[in-house]
Amino acid sequence: MGQALTAIYDTRVAEGMLRRDLVQRAALERMEVLRTYLETQKPRGFFDRFRKTEPPAHQGLYLWGGVGRGKSMLMDLFHAHTGIAEKRRVHFHAFMQEIQTALNEARKTGVDDAIRPVAEAVSRDLRLLCFDEMQITDIADAMIVGRLFEKLFEAGVVIVTTSNRPPKDLYKDGLNRQLFLPFIDLLQARLDVWELAAETDYRQDRLAGEKLYFTPADRAAREAIDVLWRDLTGGREEDLVLAVKGREVHLPRFWGGAVRAGFWDLCGKPLGPADYLELARAVKLLVLEDVPILDGSKFNEAKRFVTLIDALYEAGTRLIMSAEAEPESLYNEGTGSFEFERTASRLREMQSAGWGAESAG
Repeated sequence: MGQALTAIYDTRVAEGMLRRDLVQRAALERMEVLRTYLETQKPRGFFDRFRKTEPPAHQGLYLWGGVGRGKSMLMDLFHAHTGIAEKRRVHFHAFMQEIQTALNEARKTGVDDAIRPVAEAVSRDLRLLCFDEMQITDIADAMIVGRLFEKLFEAGVVIVTTSNRPPKDLYKDGLNRQLFLPFIDLLQARLDVWELAAETDYRQDRLAGEKLYFTPADRAAREAIDVLWRDLTGGREEDLVLAVKGREVHLPRFWGGAVRAGFWDLCGKPLGPADYLELARAVKLLVLEDVPILDGSKFNEAKRFVTLIDALYEAGTRLIMSAEAEPESLYNEGTGSFEFERTASRLREMQSAGWGAESAG
């Protein structure tokens, strides 16, 4: 085995890469137990993997807490330093999209139970599965996730996941939630549920005192945003796919609850309130670049922009933005320009220190 996770953490603190947090360090001690198990336990044979054998008392970790507490950072450290090849780290939303696609393909073969071959395929080469940001909002996901996880646990897969809420609050107020409750019981029985009640919101802390609105949207603005983005993501990105009413909205620059996109990516396409509400629900920070002056010739784009900002505002989503003008000068003529005053006011408010901190928890 390599250096202990807590020792790696302490080194990063000493080098100024991290700020010491006793709650984070305690979570790593729990992860170290799983790491030792994975690195010393002999993998089960293929034909043994789906026998109903008694699993370990805790077959993984469910790490939950408010935004910016360091959950994703801790999981990434654990994943990177667990010395096995049969591991994967994936955003939960993206994983469920893959599962839905695989189930559709399995059903075409006429199999009676589509979940079984899909679970077998997932676990065939995996002993560790790390999910970032587990949340259940889709009825289709809610109806399959319980049986899927049951099969993965039976196969001996260790699961580590992060979430903004405890298991008991997953799919809260969802349709037919009573059918989902056994999955919550399964998570609480199989996983070590640990609240990361860190004292500091590190994402808020990193943005404290930083400029969040850049004008004009020129090279200097882009370079300044590049610096913030690297600090927030560590230079890592992945694709986020939002499922909205049977459609898919692709956001290729996503990491740890933050999305970076251009104005025309979000407001130049035929997106609507449902898309923006789903975006605001799925992310905690949006970096929106290159917002132009909005005149009468851009009425549809301006309307979408207003809807987007309203969705972000109501959800408490943080916003970093570059634009060709200050908020009050973005839309001064054309239908709806008078109503845009509220949007300008919201843009100002969203730049204030600590804005969004209450809803982030």
